[in-house]
Amino acid sequence: MPLIHAAGLRKTFGDFVAVDDIDVDVEEGESFGFLGPNGAGKSSTMRMIGCTSPVSGGELRVLGMDPLTHGPQVRSQLGVVPQQDALDEELTVAENMLVYGRYFGIDRAVVRERARGLLEFAQLTEKADSVVEALSGGMKRRLTITRALINNPRLLLLDEPTTGLDPQARHILWDRLFRLKREGVTLVLTTHYMDEAEQLCDRLVVMDHGRIVAEGSPLSLIAQHASREVLELRFDVADHAERLADVHDLADRVEVLPDRLLLYVDDGDGALESATARGIHPLSALVRRASLEDVFLRLTGRSLVE
Repeated sequence: MPLIHAAGLRKTFGDFVAVDDIDVDVEEGESFGFLGPNGAGKSSTMRMIGCTSPVSGGELRVLGMDPLTHGPQVRSQLGVVPQQDALDEELTVAENMLVYGRYFGIDRAVVRERARGLLEFAQLTEKADSVVEALSGGMKRRLTITRALINNPRLLLLDEPTTGLDPQARHILWDRLFRLKREGVTLVLTTHYMDEAEQLCDRLVVMDHGRIVAEGSPLSLIAQHASREVLELRFDVADHAERLADVHDLADRVEVLPDRLLLYVDDGDGALESATARGIHPLSALVRRASLEDVFLRLTGRSLVE
């Protein structure tokens, strides 16, 4: 049985439908992602899975249990990493681990033993006696994830795990999360970073306006909704739509942006050679592989959602 099973899952706030009849299954040992713009329903879904928000309709089972009737039992086997670090900043790193472990009723000696191993895993051993307030942003994020593992959870929920971190800190966290997955911990995450989703997720869903608009592995979604490569052309014009007629037949699809044209093609270099043969000479040209970000923007649009 899947660790998470949702069928026709709904979440409403009065007349507003935040999650609209979605179906999701997450298997044990999988790394699963929820992607979507602000207001897509990701956080509402995560809160229902985390047993902190009641289901408005449909069916939800987490670890084989109904969160409505078995909320404490489900939560005892969850690790939750919120978007904002909720650490006790006046306490030390080790004290944060101890206090959090005691919330689960774990014996002090057991918490201390687990904390030693977890802090070593997160490369925080030398900071065990440091006050949290003095830690860097990356260290605090690693501590938040480490603290969420103190109860040996079967399922780890991560809401935007690397938001606000510099590239080095993000890659360290990716490495730790990859190791957790390899050790059998099931990961469910939301993220705005498409490269993060490609790195961490075995499967994912793209949500928009409370509904699932696409589902699959990162590679399968790129193959289905994008092309193998993208040719980016920049011209010295005020409106790049002026050059659309020159290149529209060179690609399966052309997207007009204010500062460039995106040509979705199987062979970017070949498309560029064809454009040059027509006497088309852009200010710059870039051939890159299609990415999950191209899929995300095609499915959810480029307009900012407030």
